[in-house]
Amino acid sequence: MISINKLSIDFAGFWLFDEITFLINNKDRIGLVGKNGAGKTTLLRILIGEQAPTSGDFSMPKDLKIGYLPQTMIYSDSQTVRKEAESSLKEIVDLEKEIERITNEITSRTDYESEDYLNNLNLLNEKNERYSILGGQNYYSKIETTLKGLGFKQEDFERQTNEFSGGWRMRVELAKILLRNPDVLLLDEPTNHLDIESIQWLEDYLKVYDGAVVLISHDKAFLDNITTRTVEISLGKIFDYNAPYSEYLVLRRERYEQQLAAHRNQQKKIEDTEAFIERFRYKATKAVQVQSRIKQLEKLDRVEIDEYDNSALKIKFPPAPHSGIVTVRGTDVSKFYDELHVLDKVNFEIKRGEKVAFVGKNGEGKTTLAKIILNEIEHSGLIELGHQVKIGYFAQDQAMRLDNNLTVFETVDNVAVGDIRTKIRDILGAFLFGGEAIDKKVSVLSGGERTRLALVLLLLEPVNFLILDEPTNHLDIRSKDILKQALAEFEGTVLLVSHDRDFLDGLVDVVYEFNNKNINVHFDGIYSFLEKKRLENLDELNIIEQKSKTNSESAVEEKSNSKILFEQQKELNRELRKVNNQISKFEKTIEDLEMKAEEINILLQNPEKAEDLDELFKNFESINKEIETVMEKWETMHLKQEKIENEMKELEK
Repeated sequence: MISINKLSIDFAGFWLFDEITFLINNKDRIGLVGKNGAGKTTLLRILIGEQAPTSGDFSMPKDLKIGYLPQTMIYSDSQTVRKEAESSLKEIVDLEKEIERITNEITSRTDYESEDYLNNLNLLNEKNERYSILGGQNYYSKIETTLKGLGFKQEDFERQTNEFSGGWRMRVELAKILLRNPDVLLLDEPTNHLDIESIQWLEDYLKVYDGAVVLISHDKAFLDNITTRTVEISLGKIFDYNAPYSEYLVLRRERYEQQLAAHRNQQKKIEDTEAFIERFRYKATKAVQVQSRIKQLEKLDRVEIDEYDNSALKIKFPPAPHSGIVTVRGTDVSKFYDELHVLDKVNFEIKRGEKVAFVGKNGEGKTTLAKIILNEIEHSGLIELGHQVKIGYFAQDQAMRLDNNLTVFETVDNVAVGDIRTKIRDILGAFLFGGEAIDKKVSVLSGGERTRLALVLLLLEPVNFLILDEPTNHLDIRSKDILKQALAEFEGTVLLVSHDRDFLDGLVDVVYEFNNKNINVHFDGIYSFLEKKRLENLDELNIIEQKSKTNSESAVEEKSNSKILFEQQKELNRELRKVNNQISKFEKTIEDLEMKAEEINILLQNPEKAEDLDELFKNFESINKEIETVMEKWETMHLKQEKIENEMKELEK
């Protein structure tokens, strides 16, 4: 459908694209990946005609319909959500009006045999046929299904779009694009403003979509669930793989290792050939062979190794200062925004070292509760921070809060105090702000660069409670993985407001689900939680509404038992984390000891290379004894792990 041929872009003195060529075929599911600034968004803008290439071209059928969702846009809408969505189906709406007009005219006439009457009948048939082809019969339900799938409630349909935040208006734009049913969908970070449930709906929608999809996303799970092809942009070139993102990473690594091995083999042959030429260059008896070898070198097709951009963040949070066992406790926390009731007598407790995720639909109170903990907004109820708790906060719009008039260096220098000021350049370098980049104005930074700079500010002083509200929105996948690892290694408490399933997977211990003005606590991983929610929703279709318990004493007893069960689950979960950490440490120790033992074993098999055999034997025996000791500890921990898991299963019953 779309053919890109030797496309090049000269951007500020360097080649953003250097003669890239590839095809977008019908029903393709392409993940367009690469570091921030690699040119992904630029390529989409070229395809819709917003930007011209320096050289090269692209071609597509004249009647090809393209739907494009940019990362940011300027809104000019001023009607209801439903009317705005309907505007994307203008032809259907106009046909409906025309059919109604012609029908009214026909029913009011009695000249059934006249030519004009017959012409109107024929026109009505044509309009009805076109209306049917476009799916006019069910377009009302299609609009409602799409809007609800993207998180809007029925009562939102008649609200003015300018009453909503930018994120929700972006959802309206996405709904309009999907309703148009274009031949090619170009989506630039569509999940940035969606909650987990809406992301899952969009995934299901795109999987069965009739047209082609080209998707830019830093959500690894979203890419894996939708795409079947990955096109990477790196250092001006593209690398095209017929595989979803996770498989592409493996294939790319294998390709690189194969190239490296082939390159080494070829270099060895070249060196041997050059040595032969040099050795026998002046021997008349070898002249023919020397000339033959020279020609071989000239004709040799040199193996090239793909050049990849391997630069990456280096994040390590300062050690967390010691704090009390309880990090934060909330009692009967409620919040109203005028008439809007967001939280209703919420109770919770987050303990030292826990990694907690706040999840749920947008507007359910996740960011609100985070700001209440920070004491940024008024509320009723009690919030108690633990002993010596010190908070580091990354707001959802933190990157946009930076002063555009300052340089990168000035932004950090204005906040840093004490000895850390001598390390500002090193810290910025670790966040890919090296050389002249530290003198760039904040106003010219990309979304990803702004996010990286905002994260730098979190490292300037030690804290023991990190509250991060959507920290991954503008980070590329590699940077997200590095941030995830740094948070996993952070010994303090972490509260994450996020819709990024892959980022939360394996990182958080507890999931707080926000729903209907309250929170439900889950001790499963994020994917177990999501699967459980889907099953619950399916079960609800077959469950007859039951009468709620009216006995107040029974209700109080149930609440008390639930609280005891909750505390027992939390305690067992904490114990299980400690045991798992010990098991991981023992496994790493065993692995290191076995490597040392193998090295000594190799020397023992070649005694002529060993200097002191007796000392080697002693070390070998000592290491094996140490392995046995650690293995015993490892087995003990596994038994403890099994016992805790059984206790947790009993509690769940």
